[in-house]
Amino acid sequence: QVQLVESGGGLVQPGGSLRLSCAASGFILSRYTMKWYRQAPGKERELVAYINSVGNRNYEESVKGRFTISRDDTGNTAALQMNSLTPRDTAVYYCNVNWWGTEYWGLGTQVTVSS
Repeated sequence: QVQLVESGGGLVQPGGSLRLSCAASGFILSRYTMKWYRQAPGKERELVAYINSVGNRNYEESVKGRFTISRDDTGNTAALQMNSLTPRDTAVYYCNVNWWGTEYWGLGTQVTVSS
């Protein structure tokens, strides 16, 4: 059974950092493109970053230089290191994978950036 579980969200002050994790089960994460999305209140879900099977990475423009996506093939997990956070980064963050044509999502983890 394919499953994704996010963790690591929380409340952080502007300028702070958080590290989100996505634990995958039921498939080998390194063979697929893994994506991080976020959805702020009242806004559409947007793609933040992705890493593909050969390790190529891409980022949404507003997070370039602040966020880093990575993958731990041994642990079958992925991470999103977020630095220099601003209130605009407040959202629920989701990990996502397209496994054989079906989109799988975790339940999300809340990130709140506020003083």
